[in-house]
Parts: sequence; C-alpha cells; structure tokens
Amino acid sequence: MYSIIRQAHSGIAYLLLAALIVSVIYALASRKKTFTAGGRKIALTGLIFAHLQLLLGLILYFISPLGVSNFSGEAMKDRLSRLYVMEHPLTMIIAIILITIGYSRIKKQTTDRKKYNSMIIYYGIALILALAVIPWMVWP
Repeated sequence: MYSIIRQAHSGIAYLLLAALIVSVIYALASRKKTFTAGGRKIALTGLIFAHLQLLLGLILYFISPLGVSNFSGEAMKDRLSRLYVMEHPLTMIIAIILITIGYSRIKKQTTDRKKYNSMIIYYGIALILALAVIPWMVWP
C-alpha cells in the first residue's frame, strides 16, 4: 500500500505542476481578456490536484518511514531527512493554502483583471514554493 500511495503522490505531482504552470501562463496571456468559465476551470483543476496531493501527502507522512516516525533531533541534522520530515510538508501545505486562497479570491473578485491577477500571484507563488521543495534527487 505504501508504494502505491508513494507512486500516486509522485504522479499527481506532475499533474499539479502542469496545472499550476498552465494556470499561470493562461492568466498571463489572458489578462486583458474577459474571465471565462474556461479560466475558472483551469484554476479549479489546479485546486483539485493540490488538495488530492495534500491528502496523499498526509497519508504518506504518517505511514512512511521517512515521515513522522523519523522526526528527531538527528533527522534535523541530515539534509534529506529534514526535507522529508519538515521542509517539504510545511512548504507544500503553505503552497496549497495559497492555491486555495487564490481560487477563493478568483471567485470573489469583481473585475476580470483582478481575477487574473489573483491567479498569477497566488498560483505563481505556490508554483515557486512547490518547485523549491520537491526532493529532486530522488523524484522519479
């Protein structure tokens, strides 16, 4: 079960990164246009993948030998252990919170420009955070 969830977490990460990249590029290219249902669906896709990724990540955090069971002072001294135990989960939770806030702001904004700007800012920062803490050295 652990390996299936780990592979799903890695696979959905690709989909999440693609959704965030598409969202930011779409918003940048469409800033002067009317915000359509297509723009909302693109943003929603990023939100769905982010929350699915969070769910799988939380499950992994508690069942993985690299997760909460590895939490100790010694783990904080090792760069890779610290990444798995603290840096990756906390930063990704912040990124997912930003995506959620961004999507909520998109729904609440009254002008099209503000909707696109919300998508660019919140999804863009979330993309940067996600790229910063992906364990590239072991990511398939």
